[in-house]
Amino acid sequence: MSPYLAAISIYPIKSLDRIDVNQAKILESGALQHDREFALFDEQGHFVNGKRNAKVHLLRSAFDAEFKTLSLHIQATDQKAIFHVDNERTSLEAWLSDYFGFAVKFVQNTINGFPDDTNAKGPTVISTGTLEEVASWFPEVSVDEMRLRMRANIEIGGVPPFWEDQLFTETGRFVQFQVGEVLFEGINPCQRCIVPARDSQTGKLTTNFQKIFVAKRKESLPPWTTPTRFNHFFRLSVNTNIPVSQAGKILNQGDKVKIVDVSESDLS
Repeated sequence: MSPYLAAISIYPIKSLDRIDVNQAKILESGALQHDREFALFDEQGHFVNGKRNAKVHLLRSAFDAEFKTLSLHIQATDQKAIFHVDNERTSLEAWLSDYFGFAVKFVQNTINGFPDDTNAKGPTVISTGTLEEVASWFPEVSVDEMRLRMRANIEIGGVPPFWEDQLFTETGRFVQFQVGEVLFEGINPCQRCIVPARDSQTGKLTTNFQKIFVAKRKESLPPWTTPTRFNHFFRLSVNTNIPVSQAGKILNQGDKVKIVDVSESDLS
């Protein structure tokens, strides 16, 4: 086994489309630069995301960090628009509000971004083997479609399915692992929401997705995992932190991955 960093994906706008990159810079917060840097909010301050609104799935996006432009396209229509996220924020919010049918704010956070788990702000980790295995549970779901549904940042190649379950341990402790020059802390298995049960492009529910997933995940739990972290089995990928000492370092596609140590966490 030679674990390596097979792919890096960032999601500039939380809940919208990914960008695949060859390298990514670590911020002081432990997040990848530009990952979940922007998010959509309703008037109550709630995220506008796939959990709350299935229309998110029909919205294609492309973000250019250099020119700060966001291209949006409503799938299966000719409705397209391009906005400068700083200079045309009002027009962008008006376009999004019209699409969703309620007032939408487009908000930026360059320091922390908008992670799902605020106690584990680092990149989420999964393996290619896991994506292939989980996709095999659903005949109508391809490996790349499963990749789109799981929305992980870092994909590890050269390992068997669920290898990444070694990257977390008992509550109150974390697993140190290294990707190239960057030190990570593996915190917990990621709790999934309704999003993976839906087709990433149409929002259509896959019949019995959660029921099949939970049964298969329990059945295929690897011997190296920590079973006490599974209060339920609708969990996949690993949430992480990256120490502030790693800020400014660069992750590169092809970097070697190795487990370093198990340590106590101040999050207990």
